[in-house]
Amino acid sequence: MPVYCITGANRGLGLEFVRQLAQSPSNVVLALTRSLSSDLTDLKAAASANTHILECDVSDLLSIHHCSKEVALTLGATSKIDYLINNAGVNIASSQNSLNLGPDELMAQIKTNVLGPAKTVEFLLMAGVLAENARILNMSSGLGSIQSSLASPKCTGYSISKAALDMLTVHQSNDLKEKLPGVVVIAMDPGWVRTRLGGEGALLTTQESIEGVLKVLHSLKVEDNSKFYQYNGEQVPW
Repeated sequence: MPVYCITGANRGLGLEFVRQLAQSPSNVVLALTRSLSSDLTDLKAAASANTHILECDVSDLLSIHHCSKEVALTLGATSKIDYLINNAGVNIASSQNSLNLGPDELMAQIKTNVLGPAKTVEFLLMAGVLAENARILNMSSGLGSIQSSLASPKCTGYSISKAALDMLTVHQSNDLKEKLPGVVVIAMDPGWVRTRLGGEGALLTTQESIEGVLKVLHSLKVEDNSKFYQYNGEQVPW
């Protein structure tokens, strides 16, 4: 049974991942949410018998470390994570530009959008729960592409954090090969999606976006390691 682990699973794209993956009784889904005391009504409704809801605040290193231990206990000695989806992310003070960038807002986005995925991978690796041929997807954005942003730069702090996440992806794809010989790590642009972050004017539904993302994820080969994809399978320029 393939094992999927998704951060930020209680709403938006993360919730849609759970909805689609939980439809198959052969999938084990680890749905990681920032707080178990939040309103998890939608997440619980999307869950199946093989869905495990665990607490993981990716902006808190202690929370990530504790979650990695909970994941190990949940999976036991015989199962490992086949697909890790680092989906959790924040976009704070999107109206700020490079001339009035708030240090607190920028650091909060770096902490969640970059350090969170870095430590999630690190601690899960330390816990011994990543499969040797794991597929790791870091949820980036078209705003993280320097080339794509040249025409219309926006959301300065968020785009900086996503560009940093893209660089993290490249480093993880190299550093993990010694530990996990068959690993593939990619960055993913889910497109402009109608979520709380994307807004109501966005072009894609969560269903359309995640259907495409999963199609790309399931078709990854070793030679795709370190690439940056769009939800429709097209490569994104760094």
